[in-house]
Amino acid sequence: MPDDPLRSPVCHLLGCDLPILLAGMGGVARSELVAAVAKAGGYGILGMVRETPELIAQNIAAVRAETDRPFAVNLIPSATDPKLLDAELGTCLELGIPAMCFFWDVVPAAVARAKAAGCLVLHQVGSLKAALGAEAAGADVLIVQGVEAGGHVHGTVGALVLVEQVVRRVRLPVIASGGFATGASLISAMALGAEGIHCGTAFLATVESFAHDDHKARVLAAMAEDTVHTDIYALNWPPNTPVRVIRNSVTDAIGHRLMGHRPDLLPREVIAREEGRPLLRYSTDSPLRTTTGDLEAMAAYAGQSSALIDTLPTAAERITTIMDEARTALARLAALTGGPAT
Repeated sequence: MPDDPLRSPVCHLLGCDLPILLAGMGGVARSELVAAVAKAGGYGILGMVRETPELIAQNIAAVRAETDRPFAVNLIPSATDPKLLDAELGTCLELGIPAMCFFWDVVPAAVARAKAAGCLVLHQVGSLKAALGAEAAGADVLIVQGVEAGGHVHGTVGALVLVEQVVRRVRLPVIASGGFATGASLISAMALGAEGIHCGTAFLATVESFAHDDHKARVLAAMAEDTVHTDIYALNWPPNTPVRVIRNSVTDAIGHRLMGHRPDLLPREVIAREEGRPLLRYSTDSPLRTTTGDLEAMAAYAGQSSALIDTLPTAAERITTIMDEARTALARLAALTGGPAT
């Protein structure tokens, strides 16, 4: 793998073999999935958004028990209580995590703290303004998210335009996110100037993912038009934080009024439980392996790339497929242009 022609410079920086990053999906990207991605040559990011320091430490230890490959931890400073964020970040730094990944609004103090501890900082952004802000704050790698992405979506521009726009303006390595789940999309991202892809939906639908089987099945069945961009799933997050989910009874009930929902005005109705913790309708919780209740009404996050995903492999198999497809795409381009395949 180290000699793979698709191994971009950011792979050297992150310490992975292949330019495929696992999105740090809250609840879903736990130790089993992160370790599987890392062992297969990709780069794993633990999704530890608003989790306890104890759970973070347990997951870090579990990954390290499986592999010595580097990985990152994803936190969301602007959507986390400051005291909890301080404890989360403190745990990560005390345990010597080599990299942190942040998302949503740029919080320079969080970036500075991680950098002072010797961490690489990856920052996911959804606009050129945010990209420039993350670069100014000291980030080392930008993950540029198009509106096609599943889960929380911080911008309104498609990845095809946004990735190239950011690449033209920053000096940092850029990773493309939002709609990237295949080898052809990896090659397209690199053509735009990105050095790799950041995959959520593609890895949610794998054996090691901590998502509930019902959520995985819905991803396999969904087409691009089955996903909706809405802020109806607003509880647990600040206002004006839209998500992309697979349409269900909740989104069908609001019809065309997908935006403009205020968390403080939404009813509090328990519809499910997660290891005894009550989960509310309209909350941002997605169904996990251990969730029981009305799963259909919960937020089933998925990007438009769900249209391209119809199998449930292991994470390693998903990575192998993406890389095989990428080489096929290169050969196809070479045949069209009469140039070399690599």
